[in-house]
This record gives sequence, structure tokens and C-alpha cells, in this order.
Amino acid sequence: MAVPAPTDHPATSAFAAPHRGLARFAADLADGTSTSTEAVTSALDRIEASQPTLNAFRVVRREKALAEAAEADRRIAAGERLPLLGVPIAVKDDTDIAGEPTAFGCGGEFAPKTEDAESVRRLRAAGAVIVGKTNTCELGQLPFTSGAAFGHTRNPWHAERTPGGSSGGSAAAVAAGLVPAALGSDGAGSVRIPAAWTNLVGIKPQRGRISTWPLPEAFHGLTVNGPLARTVADAALLLDLAAGPHAGDLHTPAPVTVSEAVGRDPGSLRIALSLRIPFTATRTALDPQVEAAVLRMATTLRALGHSVTVADLHYGLMIGASFLPRSMAGISRVCDTMPGAVVDPRTRANVRLGRLLNGPALFAARQAEPLLHRRIGSFFRDYDLVLAPTTATPPPRATDIDGIGVNDTNNLITAACPYTWPWNVLGWPSVNIPAGFTDDGLPIGAQLMGTASSEPLLVSLAAQVESELHWERRRPEPWW
Repeated sequence: MAVPAPTDHPATSAFAAPHRGLARFAADLADGTSTSTEAVTSALDRIEASQPTLNAFRVVRREKALAEAAEADRRIAAGERLPLLGVPIAVKDDTDIAGEPTAFGCGGEFAPKTEDAESVRRLRAAGAVIVGKTNTCELGQLPFTSGAAFGHTRNPWHAERTPGGSSGGSAAAVAAGLVPAALGSDGAGSVRIPAAWTNLVGIKPQRGRISTWPLPEAFHGLTVNGPLARTVADAALLLDLAAGPHAGDLHTPAPVTVSEAVGRDPGSLRIALSLRIPFTATRTALDPQVEAAVLRMATTLRALGHSVTVADLHYGLMIGASFLPRSMAGISRVCDTMPGAVVDPRTRANVRLGRLLNGPALFAARQAEPLLHRRIGSFFRDYDLVLAPTTATPPPRATDIDGIGVNDTNNLITAACPYTWPWNVLGWPSVNIPAGFTDDGLPIGAQLMGTASSEPLLVSLAAQVESELHWERRRPEPWW
């Protein structure tokens, strides 16, 4: 499929509505510039027209979303005002919506859920209309969004490439202008990786910032929910509106209002530039074009008045030994809650491994986290945050994941994405920001990484960089 090169074209009718900022979108609905019914109908039409090619959604809620939009219009007409009243939003298909199944990328038949996840409840309380559930790979295991149950989700920037994963459906939906923002989840980079490969902002917040309820924690504390959007302001607003605890949550960090940091001067920061790849059993290397993009980002940060010093993080072996049991045991636990799920042989192999590790190895992995906090936290005595690549390579072809075994799969995903997972072990915030494009027009990302509850600082800096680089102005040429 031929794909035009990306350009800095002005918004066309297909892009105009979804590329308004979330706050502006809600304001336009409130002042009568447009109606929620019009906006939601337009979003649903874009989604359904793109499904045969882009394939971003697993569930499209046309009838229910239109009814909710009509109700939003009635509430607006009656004078009610909420931050997202009537605005169309999407969530990933690992997140429960009452009345819809949660397949989490798997094949099989699943009963509709009876209650909203806490994050969805909060988005609805802010007035959002959830138009659908976006595709994800089986149990969120891959930086690809592919599976036998639904096929391949494609990258809006190039039809042959993956948008990343496991929140690739959410990323594709936002990058293609189907919705203005979406919620994903990140257990080893699953928000930041697809954000990097689709020219979006993706925030992995502090563990517990957005509730994972009905799970007290997800994947033994590795996985958090986070927003994907075109701008820092939109991602921060969606984060704030989805954030907040449920009484059953295991992790409840002190609240922050991240949106207040957008436009705030971060001051002159001490930033460590770390290109070092955390230890893996697979041979990995940083692609020269990705390295060049991250170095350009460092130059931009210096021009903005920050000190950027090459200073590699040394993660050590303990952090990897902590990640594997938590990840694999998490996969087995989720699969055990989904009787009748039809999954790939590679998933079944990971489930078996997870059952083996769900014992002393898992206990030791959880016990190691405070030690890792102290050791890696000591790095931040000299630096305020870290700049690193989000991925080691540009987005691979979507079909590269097809028909290969467990070892080849592990080699493929590790070679492409070795940078993000340590921050899931630590539970600390990290933000992907767009860092440019390869010579072939494929997006590249860089991540800003901080210590506990540092979202305001990261967002303040990310917004400052956005005001300089204006990545939100560059959009893919529609092919879908």
C-alpha cells in the first residue's frame, strides 16, 4: 500500500475537529459551536471508515455512544458544564466498560462487564463519551498491536508499520485523528512505545496515579494506565481527569494536578543524557537515526537553558531479575481469569513460565524494589531527570511478529524496545515526547524520566519543548 510522505499540512475537515485540544473541544460544545451528537457521529464515522485498513478498534459503541452524546447535549443545553462534557474519547481493551466485553487482545467469547473500571467511571464523571475500545495484543505482552483475533493494527504514518504496543490501537486512533485523545496502559513501555512510533505524547504516570481497579494493582505493580494525545496539555488534562484512587487500590500516591504544570517555567534543570541500554540477554543496538534524534533533543534542551550531561544510568542485573517474574506471573494471573480465551502458543508458553515464577521468585522480585529505589534514586542527587531514547529502533513492519517462535519473538521485541521497562519496575513517571522522524518519515520518540511523583516537572519540561518544536503541527497524510 503506497503511503504519501508526512507533511505539515493545515487541518482538513477530516482532522479539524479531533485536532482541537480537549479543553477547546469541550468549550466549543459548551458555547454551541458544535454539538456532541455531531462530534461523536463524526468520530464514529471516521472510526468505521478506517477499520478495514487502520484497524484501531476492537469494540465500537455506535448506538450507545450516540445515546450518551444526545444526553450530553441535553445537559449542555440545561447549563451543565464539565471538563469533557460531550467529548469523544477512546480507551484500551484491557479496561472495563459496563455492557462491553474485555477481550484484552484474545480470541474467544467474553461476557459483558457489569461495571466500569475506576478510570472509565472518572472519565464519564468528567462528561466524556467513550466511543469504543481500542485494539491491544494478547494480554499486553508485545510492542506490536497484532493478534489472530483481530489482525494487525497499522501505523497512520505508514501502512506497513506497527504503531507499537500494547496500546497501539489507542495511539493509532489519536494519531489518525479518529479521536482527540485516548487512554492506554503501560507495563513495559506500552504507552510510551506507541507514542514514540506515532508522533504523540504518552505519559506513564506514577504507579497508582490512575486506578487500575477492579484490580488492586496490575501485573504485580508493573502496569499503570496513562494517556496518549497530540499535545502535552491534552495528555495532562486526560491524566488529571482519569486520576484518583479507588478504596481497593494498593498504591495511592499523594494527588497532583498535572495540568497546572503546562506552561509553567521548569527552571534550569540538570538533565542526564543516557543512551545506555539496560542489560538484556538479547543482542541490542541503538539505531543511528534514533540516536541522532535524541542528541538533537539534547541540543534543544540546552538551547532552552538546561544543563544536559552525558551520564549513563547503570541499572544492574537486579532490575531485570525483578521484572521477569512480575511480568510473567502477571500474564498467567490474567489468563487464569479469562476462561475460554483463545491465545497464541507464545502466550501459552509465557503463562506456563509465569506459573513457575509465581512463588519464591515473585516474592524476591517484590522485595527487591526498595533496594532499586535507593540505588537508582541516588543517581538523582546530581540530576533532576533523565533523557533517553524511548525505543532503540523506528517502528518495525507490522507483520514481523507473525509466525515466529518464542525465542525469535523475544529477540525481536527486545531489540526494538529495551529502554522503557525499568521505570515500570520502579513505578516512577516517564513521558514520551516526539523527537522527529527518520529519513523515511517514521516517527521517533525520546523519554523524560523522573523519580517518584515527578509528573509535574516532566510535564512542565515537555510542554516547554513542545512550544519550541511544535510536533503537534505535523500529521500523517490520511491513507486509511
